[in-house]
Amino acid sequence: MRGGWYVAPTIITGLPPNCRTNQEEIFGPVVTVAPFDTDDEALQIANSTEYGLSATIWTSHLQRAHRLADQLQCGIVWVNCWLLRDLRTPFGGVKNSGVGREGGLEAMRFFTEPKNVCLQL
Repeated sequence: MRGGWYVAPTIITGLPPNCRTNQEEIFGPVVTVAPFDTDDEALQIANSTEYGLSATIWTSHLQRAHRLADQLQCGIVWVNCWLLRDLRTPFGGVKNSGVGREGGLEAMRFFTEPKNVCLQL
């Protein structure tokens, strides 16, 4: 294509939680929307994938945000924001969303390989 290949921002709604668009990581301007009635149902939907890079929580209740963030199975949780991060803090996923952490002291552990050298004198 002359100007390049681009995907227009896309919102996907009306599909069950177990469909591919809700189960696989999509790297692009795509968001899926799944309605829920309770916090437990929201957690079940969010944690039902084999991936766990990040999540966002939008709420005006700080206690609720902390409770949900604690139960989400992901490497980073943004509350009332997205992609806001200090490079000194760890960043990375859980489950099949990567191994290790970038940023902060966690990166040093990830990008180094310890070696034990034992010498008897």
